[in-house]
Parts: sequence; C-alpha cells; structure tokens
Amino acid sequence: MLSTMTAGQEKSVVGEIDWVKVVFELPRADSEWPPVGTESMWAMRREGDRAELNNIPFFVRGYASGDVVRVEADGEGVLWVREAVEYSDNCTIRIIPVGGDGSSEARQAVLDAFTPLGVEGEGLARFNLVALHVPAGVDIRAVKQLVIQGAEAGRWHYEEGCVTDAWRAAG
Repeated sequence: MLSTMTAGQEKSVVGEIDWVKVVFELPRADSEWPPVGTESMWAMRREGDRAELNNIPFFVRGYASGDVVRVEADGEGVLWVREAVEYSDNCTIRIIPVGGDGSSEARQAVLDAFTPLGVEGEGLARFNLVALHVPAGVDIRAVKQLVIQGAEAGRWHYEEGCVTDAWRAAG
C-alpha cells in the first residue's frame, strides 16, 4: 500500500482503489463514553463527496463497514463524515470480554467464536474491546443468538453499534 499525505489528509492508493481516511466526530453521552472525541476509518473514495467505509467502527454508532457516507474536507483537508447516503445492510456489534484481565487471548476467543459464522472482527487492546462486522449475507439469527448466549453466560457484554431490521427481527 502506498501512503501519501495531501493537505492534511491521509491517503493511500492500491491498484486503482483510492483509499482515504474519513473522520467521525463522536458525541459523548456522558463524560466517560465514548472514551475518544473522534474516530477515523479507512474508506474507498467514490464519486464526488462520497466514500465507502472499509473498517469496523469501534465507537461510531449507526454505521457499519460497507456504508457509503458523504464527506466534507475542512481547511486542513481532513475528511469529516457528514451523513450516510447508502447503508450496506451490514451490522456492527461491539463486545467486551469478561475475565481474562483484558488479555489478547480473551479478545481472540471472542473472534474465534464468531469466525465459523462468517463474522470478522478486530480487537482493541487499550479498551479490551472487540468490534464485529456482521455481513448481511450471514445467518443473522445464529450470530445474534451467539451474542445473546455469550452475554447471558457471562462471557461478555455487548452493544449493538449498528443493526438492521433483519437483526432486530432475528430471534
């Protein structure tokens, strides 16, 4: 991946894909969460002021990897997300493992539990957090059942960062 900086904007080009960093401003519900004021993600530049998210959000609510957003550059070239223009029908679920003292093994165990269901994820050591990307084409009911069963069994806590009607309807 070739990375360059242009007018304050992080940018990479791989083949013919134009990768850019987009930034979300995070409203804080209280003084402690989310623990950061902004979150940046890689996205594929689309026509005009559009970009398709290509990361799993750790803190942003209401967005998932694959969503297309409208961005606006500030005076320093930072691309700020202004709104969603097309939702992907993917879901974002965040999990905090219980026990394991915040170890990478505990986060990996969460990822390993969901991989057979076609769910990808990433762990964030600093906050002992796992963000899951639930693609629209997987068995949503099975994924949701595993999320709930793990929480009921005391294996983790979870948050629905971005869910669809299909997720809500799953038993």
